[in-house]
Amino acid sequence: MDNSISVCIIDDDEVFQYTILHTLEAHQSVGKITPFTDGAEAMTFIKANMHNPKELPDVIFLDINMPVMDGYSFMDEYIKTISLIEKKITIYILSSSVDLVDFEKTKKISEVSDYIIKPIRENQLTKILSEIKK
Repeated sequence: MDNSISVCIIDDDEVFQYTILHTLEAHQSVGKITPFTDGAEAMTFIKANMHNPKELPDVIFLDINMPVMDGYSFMDEYIKTISLIEKKITIYILSSSVDLVDFEKTKKISEVSDYIIKPIRENQLTKILSEIKK
């Protein structure tokens, strides 16, 4: 049985995507990594696999500011769908925004585990992955 962590990255920043992909690949506990450049692509994937837990990620790293569907719109849609999803998914907001409005808005979304300012530090990522592994 494969007990590696499946990760989804939803971020339109190519440099961040490249960096976090390579950082995650260095972690032995990480298996499948699925990147998306906007929330709409990711939501389509989640809805298509909501009854197939093996395809769904264990954790999502979600940016706020993206084209097509931003992180908050993604969360609105995710919350509407969550009762149909056959897997618990942990979600972290990863954003370069230091705007207090974003912090406060995120605090009100109970489905988001934490708000992390980019870039994510190695020790933060290691801690998140070890908590998910439990």
